[in-house]
Order: sequence, then structure tokens, then C-alpha cells
Amino acid sequence: MPSGVILYGPPGSGKDTITSELTRLRPEFALFERLKAGPGRTTGYRLTTADRIEELSSAGELLYRNARYDAEYAIDRQGVATLVDAGRIPILHMGQVVGASALTAFPLHWIRVLLWCPLEVTESRSLGRGDKDVDARVKVWHETREDLLAHASEPWTLTIRTDQFTPAASANAIIDALTANAPAESQNVGGLVR
Repeated sequence: MPSGVILYGPPGSGKDTITSELTRLRPEFALFERLKAGPGRTTGYRLTTADRIEELSSAGELLYRNARYDAEYAIDRQGVATLVDAGRIPILHMGQVVGASALTAFPLHWIRVLLWCPLEVTESRSLGRGDKDVDARVKVWHETREDLLAHASEPWTLTIRTDQFTPAASANAIIDALTANAPAESQNVGGLVR
């Protein structure tokens, strides 16, 4: 069965950096570009309208949709299928546990990776890359922590503290888990995010 990678974590936890490392190490990895309607970053998204997202939702074509940072985001079945049909391994960035769970409706062997970093690391990384909405990202870090604690029994294939492991080590751990068809299992989320 083909595989996919879910990278879940708060802002600044390294989703973009680890994705870059994965695609550098293995060309079959590909970032899934979510649909986005609204302001903010455009890199890594397929821009659309809120009406189009609603249309796809009504047709049952979305695996997940959410709103954050004054924008609406969606993951469409066809977008994931297009990557898989091209022999690629899609990498999806998620910020909500319920979204990570919703993706499992698409028939892939999902490597579910929980990336974590302390609040001060999120803040420092956000400032370092010039984010104009650092306060909003700090707020989302707290929301992500609460989300994890509310779903503490959610299974993950890997948990990685990105302030303790290099992007290369993190990417190689993901590749090893994928190669081994590693299962997702409950983790000590409380101990990780305290």
C-alpha cells in the first residue's frame, strides 16, 4: 500500500524544514499543498475561494477543512490522489489532531509524526523567519498543546522534539518508520508537552 506522512505540530515545530529535508533525501516525497482562501502566506498553498471550498465540501470531496489566521484551509481527496497516482509520497502539515485523524479516511499507510518544541522555540523561530503574526503563532502554540492534551490517546508513529534533533535526524527517523511500515501507537503526550 502506498504511504503518506502527516506532520502535526505547533507553529515553529519544523514542519517546513523537515519537509525540505525529506524531499532532499528522497525525491518521491512531495509537500501536499492545501487549498487556501484568505490572507497571509501563499507559498505551499493552492489559492482558491471560500465558495470553492464550500462547493468541494458539499460534494464530499474534502478530507478536512479548518479556519485559522483569518483564512480557510482544505485538504481535497483529488489533490492527495494526484500525488499518489504520480508515485509520490504526500507530506501533509496539520495543526489539529482531528484533522490528522480525518486524513486516515484516505487509504494510505500513514506515518503520523508529532513534532514538538517548547514555546520559547516557537517564538524564537517565528521571529527569526520574520513572521508578522508572532503573537498569533504563540496563541496557536497554546491551542496545539491543549488540543494534544484533549486527545492524549491519539496514536502517533513517531514523536520528535525538534529542539533536540536536527532536521536531518528527524527526516531519517521518518524514512526509517516508513520503510518499516511502523504502526501508530499511543504515546506519552502529557510528558512531551508539559
